[in-house]
Amino acid sequence: MERIVIDVVSDVVCPWCYLGKARLELAISEVQDEVGVDVNWRPYRLNPDYPPEGVDQKAALEKKLGGPERVAEGHKMLTDLGRQVGINFNFDAITIGPNTLDAHRLIHWAMIEDRDKADKVVDGLFKANFEQGLNVGDHDVLLDVAEKAGLDRAVTASLLASDADRNLVVEEIESAQKMGVNGVPFFIFDQQYAVSGAQTPDVIAGALRDIAKAKAEARAGMN
Repeated sequence: MERIVIDVVSDVVCPWCYLGKARLELAISEVQDEVGVDVNWRPYRLNPDYPPEGVDQKAALEKKLGGPERVAEGHKMLTDLGRQVGINFNFDAITIGPNTLDAHRLIHWAMIEDRDKADKVVDGLFKANFEQGLNVGDHDVLLDVAEKAGLDRAVTASLLASDADRNLVVEEIESAQKMGVNGVPFFIFDQQYAVSGAQTPDVIAGALRDIAKAKAEARAGMN
């Protein structure tokens, strides 16, 4: 069985990224008997200029999207799409638009431990923000997510209180932007093939099968 590594560039306050994660999981489930898949979570910040305490989410979104009607339209579409893949978007519950730098530091530390914990942290952050309306820039929220994912709460609290890996996360985002990533979610397969946007499960599954086939043929050609 061929193995494929997918680097997912995303932000935990990006609804399309949450949708993309759910669709990716469905695609991986579809090809699990044909292709092995390892997922790495890579940082991106939609709102790098937000202060540490965050901003008024409703006001910021209306300004960004062009008014309450546009916001309502977008939320309805995302709510319908989310329901199809088991996401219960609760946009009305979100009052604070957070700065996500610390959330990305947490994901980075989870990735160091193992992919499973990182996936649980990412899922926990998406749920906290989009389904519970919690501020994922708040350290207490981050610590609850970390502990539930199996990370040591005291160690994580100490790291969050420091400047550990702040520059590393920012540099990784800048590196992705220099590569041409200017929107998320963004999927990079085996550091070679890029797919932008929250594609449907069949599209992702098809890409996984095609890449696995190409790898198998290339390997056969070398023998």
